[in-house]
Amino acid sequence: MLLHGGHGSWLHWARNVRAWAAHRAVWIPDLPGYGGSALPSEPTLRSLIDATHQTLGALLGPHTPIDLVGFSFGGLVAAHMALWRSGVSRLALFGPAGHGTLRRPRGEQRSWRRAYEQRDMAALADLMRHNLWVHMLHHPASAEGLALRIHTSACLKARFHSKPISRAGGLRDCLARFHGPALLAWGEHDVTADPAHLAPLLAGGRGDCSIRVVPNAGHWVQFEAADAVNTLLLQWLEETSDPLQQET
Repeated sequence: MLLHGGHGSWLHWARNVRAWAAHRAVWIPDLPGYGGSALPSEPTLRSLIDATHQTLGALLGPHTPIDLVGFSFGGLVAAHMALWRSGVSRLALFGPAGHGTLRRPRGEQRSWRRAYEQRDMAALADLMRHNLWVHMLHHPASAEGLALRIHTSACLKARFHSKPISRAGGLRDCLARFHGPALLAWGEHDVTADPAHLAPLLAGGRGDCSIRVVPNAGHWVQFEAADAVNTLLLQWLEETSDPLQQET
């Protein structure tokens, strides 16, 4: 199950779905308050997780073994869900939010709402392109085409405010309480964290926690370095699979 980031939608995984679905069953929701999903009953992390948990239970059953993969805010959601739901086998987090440590900003994001309200589509595209480069992607050339369309659509449809929740922390405690293999991965130039400092804190010396830094990519690592991330996740799943489960 793949959980997208804040101001996002399931399309945060647009360049990964086909590669992973060739090997495994893949579920990719819009989280409550994003994309085509309704808002949760309250504007809280607990309410968002509860709605996601209930939907997942209704679709797959409450105890069906799953692997959770989260990106950014979705990484924090996945870490919490791994403690709420029985049957979470493994947890893979890409550029997860909720770590409460220093970030590495490269500039300020700009408000796009006035341009949208005035239907100035050229200005809107310029602002979205700037925000993609400042926050999500390392290379300016990456903030074009598909990335620009996905980001613009997701921002326009986002109704749940994740930033205060992401900045509040809590990820480290969740990982300490999760008893299963974990993968922590960042783009080399992720502005939301310093992996060299953060990774050891989150791993906590656990032998079943793998750490990876993907070269030449920013925060939206699974998009900007899709081939590398596609291979990385499949290899990690294979390395951490249960031989007895494979035989059955």
